[in-house]
Amino acid sequence: MTGAQGFDAVPPAGATGPSGSHVVGTGTQDERSLGQIVGDLSHDLTTLVKQELELARTELKEEAAKAGKGAGMLGGAGIAGLLALILGSFALAYLLDNWMPVELAFLIVTLLWAIVGAVLAARGRKELKNANPQLPETQQTLKEDAAWARAQKN
Repeated sequence: MTGAQGFDAVPPAGATGPSGSHVVGTGTQDERSLGQIVGDLSHDLTTLVKQELELARTELKEEAAKAGKGAGMLGGAGIAGLLALILGSFALAYLLDNWMPVELAFLIVTLLWAIVGAVLAARGRKELKNANPQLPETQQTLKEDAAWARAQKN
């Protein structure tokens, strides 16, 4: 008898599962021993874990490549921004030179950037103090996983 999606509702006699073990059908007994069942389960679990690790490794490689390209572009943008900042500072100093000596103009621009740097440093320090490197959610899920594993062992 065929189900709604075209699959047999009851496996044919002698059918095997993914690990080569016999499939238990409706009204039939599985002829494997407990050791064989545990062995098949262990083999299937090992295969699943290996496949999951391989998938994770592949995804990480792809994401690392994307992140590397992005980091390179951000580095280039940082260099371009630094050059623009330097040249803009020179332009401002030479603009101020029209009204005062060039030394004083460059000193004013330097003090302006020192103030900006101090404000950014104070803000960054405050943000670092507020950061929580403990990863509380990850720690909690790891504790739950360990408790589950202990419960399975008992």
